[in-house]
Amino acid sequence: MQVVEDNQLKPREVPMRNALNEVLRGEYVKDCEKGLARWNRVLAEEGSTERLYLPNPRFHRHVGEYAGHYFDLEGNLISHDEFEQRKAEWLPTMEDREYVRSLMHPVYEPGKIANWIAPPAAGIKGKPFDFEYVRL
Repeated sequence: MQVVEDNQLKPREVPMRNALNEVLRGEYVKDCEKGLARWNRVLAEEGSTERLYLPNPRFHRHVGEYAGHYFDLEGNLISHDEFEQRKAEWLPTMEDREYVRSLMHPVYEPGKIANWIAPPAAGIKGKPFDFEYVRL
């Protein structure tokens, strides 16, 4: 496994538990990539040249071997200053977060659904969508 040592990525053996965590993270990433492949097919069918992609698993880590170090989207080790200069390109800004929060209004009426959630194709066990599943 590669780890950060002397401000460089170097191969090193790590405890089995750490290696296993990385393997599991890798499997999760593969699953996410399958979802993105489906979205990218839809984009292509619609004639868009834009494609969705995941950043390198080293990017913006808070746990694991890469926590506390800074990487760009491709997984290249960068300085803290470079990360700070570019993070608004890579991560949601406070304005982005506030905008998303402004869209999310709860809906409590039976048969209604929040506009930021896609309605289900059908209700649970063949019931209609507006079935009263819970009586208050």
